[in-house]
Amino acid sequence: MKIIMLGTGHALVRECYNTCFVINDASRNFLVDAGGGNLILHRLKHAGISVDDIHDAFVTHKHIDHVLGMIWLIRIIAQDMNRGIYVGNARIFGNDDVLSVLLDMCEKLLLPYQFAFVGSRIIFRQVHDGEICEILGRDVRFFDIGSNRTKQFGFNLFARDGRKFLTCCGDETFHESYYDYAQGSDWLMHEAFCLSSEAEICKPYEKNHSTVKDACENAARLGAKNLLIYHASDENILTRREDYTREAREFFPGNIFVPYDLEVIDLGEEL
Repeated sequence: MKIIMLGTGHALVRECYNTCFVINDASRNFLVDAGGGNLILHRLKHAGISVDDIHDAFVTHKHIDHVLGMIWLIRIIAQDMNRGIYVGNARIFGNDDVLSVLLDMCEKLLLPYQFAFVGSRIIFRQVHDGEICEILGRDVRFFDIGSNRTKQFGFNLFARDGRKFLTCCGDETFHESYYDYAQGSDWLMHEAFCLSSEAEICKPYEKNHSTVKDACENAARLGAKNLLIYHASDENILTRREDYTREAREFFPGNIFVPYDLEVIDLGEEL
């Protein structure tokens, strides 16, 4: 099992794509978010992933840097369903807010023959706090991250033996309301808008985002073994990995990953 980072940046990046990724297990793919535009198609192509091989996707929340790319995927999937190329159904998971936005965009922007597949073979699957669904043949538990800006969900991916293998915390500062969901995960995915030394300039807290130091302190307190930092700045993208890793090592004792777009991360075992 591996993670393919299609994008690693926050909403306003210009040197990379907005944060979205695929969890891949053999021939199965689980897409999480889709970024802010049709660059998602470029990223999937260069990651070697066909849109026709994506049958499960999850949109964390309705911000434009997460949801707009999904309308492009829905369009391509609907076209390929119409041509008889796309086999089976597509499930798009999300909370009621984000699915309402997606449905409205589909109704207004897709051609009638494309929209006809929405609800029949392109299935919008609303999830609730604490709900468990089967994706990639494993249990995935969705949870509300307690945002005070817009409703946003993260998720746990469980190993076959029932342990909490991977937790995605969304793209806002950690909220104590989901501590029990995030605690004790082998892998923790946590946003980090900037370095702590850049906080006065970048003002992450005004946007409900974290610094690298914050992400690492949270990961250490939650007992994570591996920390993957994403939803990051691109102002100094050429040195981002070195800069973030240097700060992270001061506050987190486990393994640290600061990926770039299209980087593949081996999760270390078959689940």
